[in-house]
Amino acid sequence: MLAQPGWAGEAFRLRFAPEKDYGPFIYLTDEGQVEGLSADFLTAMAAHGELQIDTLPAQPLASILEAARQGQVDLISSLRPTPERAEFLGFTRPYVTVPAVLVTLPSRDPQSLSDFRGRPVAVGRGYAVETFVREKYPEVQWTPVDDDSEGLRLLRSGQVGAVVADVASVHFAADRLGLRGIQVNAAIGFEYPLSFAFPKSRPDIGRVLEESLRRLPETRRQSLRQRWLDGRQQSSDDPRAVWLRRVGLGLAAVAVLGLVVTQMRRSPDADAT
Repeated sequence: MLAQPGWAGEAFRLRFAPEKDYGPFIYLTDEGQVEGLSADFLTAMAAHGELQIDTLPAQPLASILEAARQGQVDLISSLRPTPERAEFLGFTRPYVTVPAVLVTLPSRDPQSLSDFRGRPVAVGRGYAVETFVREKYPEVQWTPVDDDSEGLRLLRSGQVGAVVADVASVHFAADRLGLRGIQVNAAIGFEYPLSFAFPKSRPDIGRVLEESLRRLPETRRQSLRQRWLDGRQQSSDDPRAVWLRRVGLGLAAVAVLGLVVTQMRRSPDADAT
């Protein structure tokens, strides 16, 4: 039990329900340990707050949400707020944000969801992006899966034509599966601002979590993100930062090339040709 100076009363004893396979945010290792970015965030927050965490057995997200509905869970990590979830859950401020992308087997051209009309595409069962894609792309044959790793296995075996998942999870799951032959296409217009969730009937838990997040120094937050998210994934709160940096570098290269060509055209040798 870790106490926070200046806070009175007994420590909050929270039943934490970790997701079984949502790396790099929260997952169960082969040795049975719960690890990930969200687990490290929670540990750092507990060092500054009156929190005592009882970790429940890891489960798929759909099972966790059902348990939360029934009042069997006090804390969920790595969760995106949605209107459906807000009926029984409250949420802290997001501590990381990542975009959802379309993942396919390699092809010559980038692909989009509109290319998969009438074809099976995997998406996480109960994931926030599932409602989004089902409403926006009803012509796709959506195949719900327990986690992104299952979706990638179905993609590898040819049982689905694509997978929708957040970009950080795609790279993490692909590395764990030893899957190299995939193509990460453009973002689909849906982002994951990931928060901690708690029972809507317990705003006191929300206040403690929010205060613990607030007291976590930004340098510490950045170091945790950098540990789990590499340059291919996301290393800041804004998921557009990585993509904008890449686009910026590309535009800079084009600008430099344009200046070189202009100088060549203005040079005496160029005029003589």
